[in-house]
Amino acid sequence: LLLGYGADLINPHLALETVRHLIKEGDIDLEPTKACANFLKANINGVVKTMSKMGISTVASYRGAQIFEAIGLNREVIDKYFTNTASRVEGIGMDAISEEARVRHGNAFAPRPDEKAAPLDPGGIYQWRVNGERHLFNPVTIHKLQKSTRLGDFAVFKEYSDIINDQSRETFTLRGLMEFKEGESQSIPIEEVESASEITKRFKTGAMSYGSISKEAHETLAIAMNRIGGKSNTGEGGEDADRFTLDPNGDSRRSAIKQVASGRFGVTSFYLVNSDELQIKIVQGAKPGEGGELPGHKVLPPIAKTRGTTPGVGLISPPPHHDIYSIEDLAELIHDLKNSNVNARVNVKLVSAVGVGTIAAGVAKAKADVILVSGYDGGTGASPRSSIQHAGAPWEL
Repeated sequence: LLLGYGADLINPHLALETVRHLIKEGDIDLEPTKACANFLKANINGVVKTMSKMGISTVASYRGAQIFEAIGLNREVIDKYFTNTASRVEGIGMDAISEEARVRHGNAFAPRPDEKAAPLDPGGIYQWRVNGERHLFNPVTIHKLQKSTRLGDFAVFKEYSDIINDQSRETFTLRGLMEFKEGESQSIPIEEVESASEITKRFKTGAMSYGSISKEAHETLAIAMNRIGGKSNTGEGGEDADRFTLDPNGDSRRSAIKQVASGRFGVTSFYLVNSDELQIKIVQGAKPGEGGELPGHKVLPPIAKTRGTTPGVGLISPPPHHDIYSIEDLAELIHDLKNSNVNARVNVKLVSAVGVGTIAAGVAKAKADVILVSGYDGGTGASPRSSIQHAGAPWEL
């Protein structure tokens, strides 16, 4: 952050002093020089990781670039401490920031030197914890969803959907703060209202790859969407050709949307022609600037066969498409995909960010049929921890 805002040199003396103190207290079993070197190496790797997400290859280009967007800070804080940083919503000020710092300090340090502070509560940022960070999907909601589907109990499902839909009360999302304008719209005749079967044709699942989720889950999503006339998305892991034909009971396990990502896993001509829509994943909302990751222990033989790779070898999609460095390159790929399947729409997936409208205009000129703007919600849990927090933005913005 300091480099991004223009710092020439950073001396993390307090952090290094803390490392030496932990060694003195016996919490770290390393030589001080080695421990401090490890700390500095980890920090440098973090900077390089952030640079690579943005396609920046030199520190000189990164320093002072201010490639950040503020979410949840008020204008007074931004103008004073983060001048010219993009921010599209207001938020907390210095009073709330200082109070949060005071609470964290109080949790970390006992009131008297002779007392030993209890272990810090993890806070539930990554996983749900009692009295921790609130999560939209938590043990209560997941239990109701699982119970309703196992028992086929619609009443329990209504309880689940009521909790999820009532986001204005819990304010989990920005859209939960929005309300419908009443009294300003005119009612329309009931015969002009679309039927449920027509509305569900617009339903689409998120792009989750086979491998990041199980075969059973991946196929169940496809079957469900095909039954209601919606569209499921393969994600970037390809799809087994056995799913392109109907099952004996008439169900279809074929995903209507086939994704073409930077790794090109499982992308073949047969894969492309068996689709209703082709999606070029330029970026992923759950971890912008990074490609998908699948560790080696998950790359089982059936998954490797579908992806066209070697079993047991970890897979990482490159952050960028190495054949796309301009709108003209993207237009060429769109043209190629349209020729591979003349009946399929071509969809380009972008991410919620300041300035995405300019990019979307270029994508439209490249003759994409659909432009998808993805928010930071979702993800299959395959994202590295460094990308779960402080990466991506709500799609409402």
